[in-house]
Amino acid sequence: MIKKKAQIWVETVIYILIAFVMIGLVLSFVKPKIEELRDKAVVEQSIEIMNNLEKVFSDVVVPGNKRIVEIGIRKGQMKIVPENDSIYFEIESRYTYSEPGEVILVGNLNITTQDRGKFNLITINRDYISQYNLTYQNSEIQKTLTAASVPYKLVVSNEGNENSNKTRINTDLI
Repeated sequence: MIKKKAQIWVETVIYILIAFVMIGLVLSFVKPKIEELRDKAVVEQSIEIMNNLEKVFSDVVVPGNKRIVEIGIRKGQMKIVPENDSIYFEIESRYTYSEPGEVILVGNLNITTQDRGKFNLITINRDYISQYNLTYQNSEIQKTLTAASVPYKLVVSNEGNENSNKTRINTDLI
């Protein structure tokens, strides 16, 4: 009788271990796919943010006009680079947006994917050099916005035309 009870407990433990192994195997295949889908959503959100910024830049047509834009960055980083009059968004991801090294045009955005082994570096770039002179806090310093739980509030203002007939767009954080 004691041997029978011990056998039942041994079988129960073995079944539980088998169940844990099966759950572990399923998770090892499903988790990377879930992360990839999550990263795809972040990339699409970043493209939308970049398109919204472009719309705001074109909306502040009158000198002195200002707009406040909320920018939520869940993963990656956005760089405002006044030296090049461009804005970059970079995310390290399992998701492959395009073939590595290939540049894809989505509207006015250049999107590239660089293979970095297990992960990819996806870069979304918009160059404003022919239209605007971008500045951050009225200077040519670069600003990097990183992932945060609270959205950034970016103030975009038209500072008028310069000698080069380009509109100066100033950005600042509240």
